[in-house]
Amino acid sequence: MRWCTPRWRAPPGRPERLRHGTRLGIDPGDARIGVARSDPSGYLATPVETVPRKAGDLDRLAALVAEESAVEVVVGLPRSLSGREGPAALKAREFAQMLARRIAPVPVRLCDERLTTVSAESMLRERGRKGSKRRAVVDQVAAVVILQHALDTERSSGRVPGEIVEVENE
Repeated sequence: MRWCTPRWRAPPGRPERLRHGTRLGIDPGDARIGVARSDPSGYLATPVETVPRKAGDLDRLAALVAEESAVEVVVGLPRSLSGREGPAALKAREFAQMLARRIAPVPVRLCDERLTTVSAESMLRERGRKGSKRRAVVDQVAAVVILQHALDTERSSGRVPGEIVEVENE
């Protein structure tokens, strides 16, 4: 009788491994847009840059998608602690829709981002960043938190997190 070690298999409904490819995380704010990226294996999110919110911001984000060969973009959706969506969530949805149209066919997903900016501020404060130095990178750190949460959720649940943004024609 021949003995063999069975190959580990993922539980039913879970992928054998994470989807491969770089993803971008976006924290859209009124003044700035934080951008983060993942490694191609989808394990670690790192800061990329802060894009000023003005004319041409979508062009810069589209350029980053191309430069990073991103397979997906995750946009933070700010909900209240109760899970309801207010004016900030509506702005994020509108932004995600415009971005999705601009970078199609690269998919855009909206993922819950409750308290990410608060978490980012706290992390930077703990590391000694103060005032304007903290404001300069808080959006990037918030984008890292959004993207890392999405990556961790996919890895632990086996499901793609958030909701896909359908491209609507104008």
